Amino acid sequence: MPSNSPDQVIATIGMARSLHDDDAENILELDLGSFHPGAHGGLELQLQVADGVIESCRVRSGLMHRSAEKLFEARDYRQIMMLANRHDWVSAVSSELGVALAVEQATGIMPPDRATWSRMVLAEAGRIGASALFLAALDIPGALQLRERWASWQEAATGGRVHPMINRIGGLEAPIPPAQLDALSALAGQVQQDVDTWRRAIKSLVDLQGLGVLADQAARDFACSGPVGQASGVDWDLRRDDPYLFYGHLDIDWSLPVHTAGDAASRYLALVDGMELSARIIDLCLKPLSALEDQPVSVPLPKTLRAPETTVHVWTQNPLGIAGWLLVSDGDVMPLRLKARTPSFAHLQAMESALVGTPVSVLAPAVASFFFVVGDADR
Repeated sequence: MPSNSPDQVIATIGMARSLHDDDAENILELDLGSFHPGAHGGLELQLQVADGVIESCRVRSGLMHRSAEKLFEARDYRQIMMLANRHDWVSAVSSELGVALAVEQATGIMPPDRATWSRMVLAEAGRIGASALFLAALDIPGALQLRERWASWQEAATGGRVHPMINRIGGLEAPIPPAQLDALSALAGQVQQDVDTWRRAIKSLVDLQGLGVLADQAARDFACSGPVGQASGVDWDLRRDDPYLFYGHLDIDWSLPVHTAGDAASRYLALVDGMELSARIIDLCLKPLSALEDQPVSVPLPKTLRAPETTVHVWTQNPLGIAGWLLVSDGDVMPLRLKARTPSFAHLQAMESALVGTPVSVLAPAVASFFFVVGDADR
């Protein structure tokens, strides 16, 4: 074989490194950072490398397939809520919310207004917590402390530090304590205070400039959304473009800075932009929520909950991007089909083309900037 022929390299992430011999010369272990959620689980990248530069990339997913969708089909509608937040563990509340909205649409159940406003603050707080974890993996000052502060808040507000399990069909399991609403207001204020510092820190990381460029058309072809899509010029936000819950009631400027470079730096900047918007949304939601403190947070459900024969689709703006849920019911107590379309899988698909031309020496930070959770792709 000619010496200039591309070499085949397998880049391993997380537990995937245990699938190969330690002394194999073509195995590259990627370190995404101590706190990056993409390092949990297992993922492989099959690379063609020439002169230290990636010529092609194929993502090998499925190493920790969780069979979440099949498990949904073997549980009744109440029970699936306990599984909803397991596949994307940094977007737990939003995943619960998407499933709850799908079942409520299919059954015609209307949660109380208090539950709807509460779901909004929980989801936006979750977006801040998830985003802080990716910033912490990049060693952005104060991000890890913010993540810990959010996790402690969620535990106090819901009883669950990682898996809150507070959403129920028809509302919430329990109201958010008033003291925790005050604590959330302070947390949102901290975000608004620190965002400019985070932006300066990201811009100072010159290695992120021009790294892992995802072109606008490629981002659209793969339906990238959230910070990954917004970094490539895809100005798409369901809270504005197809409002659900009470997002359409908010008097807020939904516009975010449009990034067009599509590189790693832009993805992190778009992440910070989203955190700042979430903090503003929380501020706007807390006033109407406080005015409903005497209202219940759920509606009574029948002893046996059945959805009529129907097909519904809902989608939500999750921390990593847009997540869609397709619920097919045949009138039984369990869904006939509950299909999830999650952002992590789309981001991994788009990453294959974006990594072409990337030096192997900076592969890890390029991969880390695509904001994925392996369980979310291997659902």
